[in-house]
Amino acid sequence: MPGVHIDDVDHLDRDVVALATAYPSDHVLAPHRHRRAQFLYGATGSMRVETAHGSWTVPPQRAVLVPPGTEHSVRMDGVRTHSLYLEPSAVPWFPPRCRVVEVRPLLRELVGETVELDVERPPRGRDRTLLALTLHEIRRCSPLPLDLPLPADPDLRRACQDFLAAPRIDATPQQWAARLGVSVRTLHRRFTAETDTTLADWRRRACVLHALPHLAAGRSVTAIAADLGYAGPAAFTTMFHRTLGAPPSAYRR
Repeated sequence: MPGVHIDDVDHLDRDVVALATAYPSDHVLAPHRHRRAQFLYGATGSMRVETAHGSWTVPPQRAVLVPPGTEHSVRMDGVRTHSLYLEPSAVPWFPPRCRVVEVRPLLRELVGETVELDVERPPRGRDRTLLALTLHEIRRCSPLPLDLPLPADPDLRRACQDFLAAPRIDATPQQWAARLGVSVRTLHRRFTAETDTTLADWRRRACVLHALPHLAAGRSVTAIAADLGYAGPAAFTTMFHRTLGAPPSAYRR
């Protein structure tokens, strides 16, 4: 239902509360949490969800599953969201951490129908069947590899967040080490311990995920590759396919 905030209807005795909201470009939802689990679908635009554990990039017409009680912030880029807030007891299969998922055409239509329901009216008949089928389809969603771990160490986390704001594949470990005041060897050891991945792999993945909103907005692969510091579009395309298992065209508008 458009124009309603979850805090105003969270008390309702029903498994699913569906709401629609439109956000302007570069809008940021400050860190917050919900009692219910959340299926956050971007009908338009792109999102980046961040928690204490990592960052999740959500291209248009995909969704992110946010577990109940998880503190998270969301950066919106021209997004119209369809949010389904789910009673935890109704989704015992929900993942313990955020997860970006593919949204099949059937689920996309179901979610579009659910946000038009009157949340104040108890679901009966068709409405109850619609919501039950929606839950079944959410459970069937396929995960997408669009997550990026973030370190707990404050200084290293800030360095990662600054890199995410303007990533460049040609940024060197020496530059990171100099900023943190440590040796390159110490940087690599600390980074792997904090994120369970190497700095090189993390930077490559960060660049690929940064490209997703730009692909969705219709920018050319050549322009995106140049912005990210790749030698050319072929090098970027190869890394993109190696990271996500699909070419950039799979994420174009």
